Amino acid sequence: MKILVLNGPNLNMLGIREPAIYGRTSYADIEKAIKEKCAALGVDCEVVQSNHEGTLVDEIQRAYHERFDGIVINPAAYTHTSVAIADAIKAVSLPTVEIHLSDPDTREAFRHVSYIRPLVIDTVKGEGWQGYLHAIDILYAHISK
Repeated sequence: MKILVLNGPNLNMLGIREPAIYGRTSYADIEKAIKEKCAALGVDCEVVQSNHEGTLVDEIQRAYHERFDGIVINPAAYTHTSVAIADAIKAVSLPTVEIHLSDPDTREAFRHVSYIRPLVIDTVKGEGWQGYLHAIDILYAHISK
């Protein structure tokens, strides 16, 4: 099994950026925890972060072409704005889990909109960085059926 864990804009700044909302755990530490979790499950994973919408679309399409089994995505701010990312997820039809460190539904009104939520198998929100581990479990269970 092979999965892509895809992270959107500003997530490379975790640990520095608004720690009251996103926590103090660094992006590097989260990436390490994701890779350890996947290794424990016997899952091959790639973790990618980009601040650029087109790069995220390219990565989603690459997951299809390189025969990944699924995607965990934290689209960050693009959750609320990117039809392109939603279209890419729809186009590849890979099982996808949406993850957010905070709960966008309890924040500013513009964050309540997710263009990808109707396209994913599940959404994990408000669990901090540990939500990635939960999202991996959800995807693993779905793919293993």
